[in-house]
Amino acid sequence: MSQQQDVILIARLKSYDAAAFDELYQKYFKLLCAGAYLLIKNEGDAKDLVQNLFLDIWEKKLFEHFHQDVKGYLFLSVKNRCLNYIKSRKVKDRRTATFKIISQMQHTVSEDELDMTDCSEKLQHLLSDMKGQKKAALTMVYFNGKKYKEAADEMGIGINSLKTHLKSALKTLRIGMIDKND
Repeated sequence: MSQQQDVILIARLKSYDAAAFDELYQKYFKLLCAGAYLLIKNEGDAKDLVQNLFLDIWEKKLFEHFHQDVKGYLFLSVKNRCLNYIKSRKVKDRRTATFKIISQMQHTVSEDELDMTDCSEKLQHLLSDMKGQKKAALTMVYFNGKKYKEAADEMGIGINSLKTHLKSALKTLRIGMIDKND
């Protein structure tokens, strides 16, 4: 019975019936929020993701692509948005952790051994000694705030190659700061 109702709802949506959109929203919003919450474990973000899905359905006319299984389409869309959200959050968390490491490297040296300007000079020296794509990748992503794809495109390399250069550059900085401070 529910799938028959969904088929009728799809037909009404395709004729741009706003009331049909409201019915779809009322029918599936809470269910989709629960599904999103199971994946991302944050109620507010789960609701935002589902809300944005419904906005896209109406504003981008995604309902024109609906077939008989609306429920399946909606749950798959929420799942994909949640996975993208998780991936994005991991990238942000990784960048934050990297900034913290660099910051901690500057602050781990005691004032007696080395003042902060000396530490900063050593970091600048390490950066100036760094060559090629490692330096370019580090500069674009961490100092110029470019996204991985944007930096990789500018450098004419793939995203995985960019990540390899970044990993190598950060390792060089970590080792250099530790060796210089000993």
